[in-house]
Amino acid sequence: MPSIYNKTDNDAFIARIEQLTPESKALWGKMTVDQMLSHCQAPMDFAFGKIPMKANFLMRLIGKLVRNKILNSKEYQKNSPTAPAFIRKEVYDFEEAKKGLIERINTFSELGQKAIKTTKHPFFGEMTYEEWSKMHTMHLDHHLRQFGV
Repeated sequence: MPSIYNKTDNDAFIARIEQLTPESKALWGKMTVDQMLSHCQAPMDFAFGKIPMKANFLMRLIGKLVRNKILNSKEYQKNSPTAPAFIRKEVYDFEEAKKGLIERINTFSELGQKAIKTTKHPFFGEMTYEEWSKMHTMHLDHHLRQFGV
């Protein structure tokens, strides 16, 4: 499994991102490519301590029940639900969104586990650094596959 902390793995993600164009179309889902690039930044910003998030009691309970199933799966399911704070409906500058995502990926390469400022996920609860890595790599892979790269 690739690691979000590994530069070689992240260079592979960046190479896939570089294949995207403003005209890239989703194979499933409703997001445009610029929305996807912005959306992928949001969970990273949460991990970096830049976006505060809380889930209500019911969502935390559900999250703890499904956490292992999701993290132990090979990939995220198509059209999986997302946190409302991560939903993107606006139009974003493609180049800026792409640059922002690459910068965040590089932050993981440069800082490794130190990039993570909270180990408590609002939905899944307390997570190890390895679980954070798996979640971010699965999320990136999911959305890059969504756009055919």
